[in-house]
Amino acid sequence: MAERPTDRRGTFVPVVGAGLAAAALAAVAGARPWVAGFDAAPGGNALLPDTSGVGEMPLANALSLVLLACWGVLLVTRGVVRRAVAVLATVTSLGLAAAVVVGVTTLEDSVFEAMRGSGTGSDTLGTELTGWFWVAAVAAVVSVVAAVLAAAWCPAWPEMGSRYDAPGAAGPAAAEVPPEDRTNLDLWKQLDEGRDPTA
Repeated sequence: MAERPTDRRGTFVPVVGAGLAAAALAAVAGARPWVAGFDAAPGGNALLPDTSGVGEMPLANALSLVLLACWGVLLVTRGVVRRAVAVLATVTSLGLAAAVVVGVTTLEDSVFEAMRGSGTGSDTLGTELTGWFWVAAVAAVVSVVAAVLAAAWCPAWPEMGSRYDAPGAAGPAAAEVPPEDRTNLDLWKQLDEGRDPTA
């Protein structure tokens, strides 16, 4: 039996919640070092000062913030705009996943070279992935899944009513009512929409 679109209305909260949580975690993790350098010699430092900032991936942080904005916009839009934002979230989350892959393949070498440049003998130097890298990796995977599901299912999700639109966006429907047929409710609606009911 085929799944009806109305059956997917219940997926709104879990998918958006997962997407928001993953984007927030990725934003935090993207601002932290993903690779740490250490000196295994007796008395060596766990993290050499000269490698500060080398093991970070600022691109991941920037993409996470864009992803957070996409989820925020997706909450308050409808129709084609909502679908377009969901597609943008998908592309952004794929970029975040790519940043994680690039990070794991390049940052360790960058940190190692920075430590070698500090004058420490390379025989006792090493690098390791920090917990923030793994947080970013998991958050990227969850972000991709949530964004793809949002792009597929958002047409069936509940939307904000038109009463939340900007004043005047609803059109001049109330003004078309002849003055003698207007009720108090019509007058209040015109005031809410920013129009002068006496005009």
